Amino acid sequence: MKVTIWNENRHEQKNPSVREVYPNGIHGAISEFLQDAGFNVITATLDEPDHGLTTDVLEQTDVLIWWGHMAHEEVEDEIVMKVKQRVLEGMGLIVLHSGHFSKIFKELMGTTCDLKWREADERERLWVVSPGHPITKGINEFIELEKEEMYGEHFDIPAPNELVFMSWFEGGEVFRSGCTYYRGNGRIFYFRPGHETYPTYYHTEIQQVIINAVNWAKPLNRRLPIYGQSQPLEKIAGKSI
Repeated sequence: MKVTIWNENRHEQKNPSVREVYPNGIHGAISEFLQDAGFNVITATLDEPDHGLTTDVLEQTDVLIWWGHMAHEEVEDEIVMKVKQRVLEGMGLIVLHSGHFSKIFKELMGTTCDLKWREADERERLWVVSPGHPITKGINEFIELEKEEMYGEHFDIPAPNELVFMSWFEGGEVFRSGCTYYRGNGRIFYFRPGHETYPTYYHTEIQQVIINAVNWAKPLNRRLPIYGQSQPLEKIAGKSI
């Protein structure tokens, strides 16, 4: 399976604290554990030509992972629509943390995707609310993170097809932190944790969720539906077509 990890890679260049946590970039940290899990992984970043998401790259990608934060508006609309088309065709999409405000996620959701937030070194507990879901394989009742950024409800997204994780934060808020969607032939998973100043992507259970999500989101071997005017499968009495 071929996985492309997209990261805008701006915080790592501008903020020494982020660079200290992720010296090879957030995309580098995610790439390392996915490669260890046996996936064929490449990375792409905002400042590359076509943001690293050329037509060839997208056509060869089975699952695309997306992390963005401070430069959502710099992503070209043409690239967004290419990614959307690939999702509709069957490419899996995993949107992480602040990628909730990315152009591609808002385009696929059709809502503002806005929320409450606070950065205060809070404990986060991600409760598994769908224990039979394949994305939760190997995860116990909850995942606990010592420090994370708070995201709080209301989260302006469509009702998920499946709610997999619900977070509680030390300050009292709750949040729908693991949501699945189906768009066309493609599968989408939004996963909340991953603020750039915390070592969240080194947490083994967070890594396991992302590995599980890649396996869940991979394309299914099926033909695209046929749209437009259609000939009847059976004879229609009294009609000549």
